[in-house]
Parts: sequence; structure tokens; C-alpha cells
Amino acid sequence: MALTNFIPEVWAASVMTALDTALAYGSEGVINRDYEGEVSEYGGSVTINTAADPAVQDYVPYTDMVGGQAASTAQTMNIDQRKAWSLDIDDVDRAQARDDGDFVTKVSDRAAHLLAKTADSYVAGLMAAAVTPGAEVTISAATEAYDLLVDLRTALSEQDVPVDGRWVVVTPAFHGLLLKDSRFVASGDALGGTTRSSGVVGQAAGFTVLESNQAPDGPGTGAGKLIIAGHSLATTYADQITKVEAVRHPNQFVDRLRGLHVYGAKVVRPDCLTAADVIVG
Repeated sequence: MALTNFIPEVWAASVMTALDTALAYGSEGVINRDYEGEVSEYGGSVTINTAADPAVQDYVPYTDMVGGQAASTAQTMNIDQRKAWSLDIDDVDRAQARDDGDFVTKVSDRAAHLLAKTADSYVAGLMAAAVTPGAEVTISAATEAYDLLVDLRTALSEQDVPVDGRWVVVTPAFHGLLLKDSRFVASGDALGGTTRSSGVVGQAAGFTVLESNQAPDGPGTGAGKLIIAGHSLATTYADQITKVEAVRHPNQFVDRLRGLHVYGAKVVRPDCLTAADVIVG
């Protein structure tokens, strides 16, 4: 007997929502999805034109201004990543489930978690390739962790990155140090109390702080991880769950659930990123 409550379109939406929630490097505010509606299938691409800044000049009444066309730089974002998942469900196991819909929800949540982990690692790798961190550093005190965020903030400011909307993704070990610093825990903002009560990542040094296990390895000789900070202007990302199916096995009493996730990303403004190679120890 096939799954009775399976509706592909509804399930695809459920996976997509859970996937967006689970992302860190690929979450809204860390990346932008300006071109999401331009792609829907693997193999597609988007040409992104970045216009040059106009020249600022002195104005002299009754004197011609210097004109000219603003040059633009074209970049291409390819939808060149595709990940599939599948799961077989025997009718005997299905019959023991209380509710097909509840089972589908649990499977979709788990699929979303695994897809998000893979996509996040991909986006983090692109960001890592676009930045050049300083020498590897070892930090072991809460004050050192917070001070490093201040240094990242300074680096972004020196690169004229907008102040509003800055983020930083840290490792669990780094976050653990921040939780011991009063400047982070007692920040006084709306997330301060949440941080104290449940360990949810909050705000620090002008950043929205996110925690992830997908932090890329640093280029140093030790076991450092990249603490990447930036703005959503830096990276654009697009993804779709293009297929969700339930098919009957021809030789078994089994339903096979499967889905396909396609995505792509591009660092279009590497000057809006910075990073530190950090060993927490």
C-alpha cells in the first residue's frame, strides 16, 4: 500500500521551509537571494552585472561636466550543485506508524537537515576561498574571543562595508567562550536574556552571531577554523527542491521516497567579507 497522505507539492514546501531554517552560511541576512526567482533547474545560470561607481567632480556653473558611460563587470552564478536523497519504507513498517502525515513530516525534517548541512558547507567553502585571513591565532579566554570580533568589525569598517546587517558565523567552541564574556551575555539587547537562558546565539560587537559546525578549515598549519564575518551584499545564493516523489518498488512491498535539491552560490563582493584563522584551546 502506497503512502496515503503523500502530496508532493506540500511536502516539497515543507522540506524547503525546514531547509531555510537550518541554514547558517546560507541563511537570509548572511547571503542574499536577489536572483532566486531567476533559476529553478540544475544547469541554469544568472549573469550578474555590477555597475562601476560614478565619478564625483567639482561643479562649476555654466561649465560642462565630464560625462561618460559607467563600466560594468559581469559575473555568472551557476546552479551547478545537486544533491538527492532517498528512503525505502516497507509496508510492514508503515503499517506500524500511527500516522503517515506525521511520518512524512519527520522524514522531511531529517532530509532538510542533511541537505542544509551539505549546502551550508558549500557556501562556507566559497566564502573561505574569497578571503585571506591573517596568521593563525590561538584564543583561550572569553575576552580574547570578544576582542577578535571587534578586530573583524574594524576590518569591515576599513573596507567601507555597511554597518547595518553585519554578521559573523562562529564555531560552537568559539561561541562557548563568548557566553563567558559579560559584554556578550549582558549586552542589554532583546537577545541578551535568551542567550543567558538557552544558549541561543545573539548579538556582539555590531554583529548578528550565528553558530555552525560547518566552519571551514583555516589555511594555517594547526587545527584552526575560519571565523568568517561579513554582509549579505557579499554572497548571493539560490536553491530549489525540484523534485519530490514517492514511487512503488516493482519487486517489493516498498515505497521509495526521494527528492532532489539544486543550488548555486557566488561571492560577488569579496570586499564585504573578512575572516580570522582561529584555534580555540
